[in-house]
Amino acid sequence: MDDDDRTCWLCARPLGCKVEWHHPVPKSRGGRETVPLHPICHRTIHAALGNAQLARMKPESAELLKVEEIARFVRWVAGKPPDFHAPTRRKR
Repeated sequence: MDDDDRTCWLCARPLGCKVEWHHPVPKSRGGRETVPLHPICHRTIHAALGNAQLARMKPESAELLKVEEIARFVRWVAGKPPDFHAPTRRKR
């Protein structure tokens, strides 16, 4: 991992021991590029949005932060340590 990959693409906190890779454009929609995320951030994205919704959005973290559920999560997780993990709630 180089210096550019040491922060989470979604929350911008330093990455911990576990890193997951997310396709901003879903792989099922032809996305090839991946970005590093904390596991909890990755799960939050997919709990809030399906691949069809992600495919319609610009492949930028700022676009995801316009989704209130994700923005609220990022504000909440901001002060947590890099390896923090908690169960992720799925939409009902």
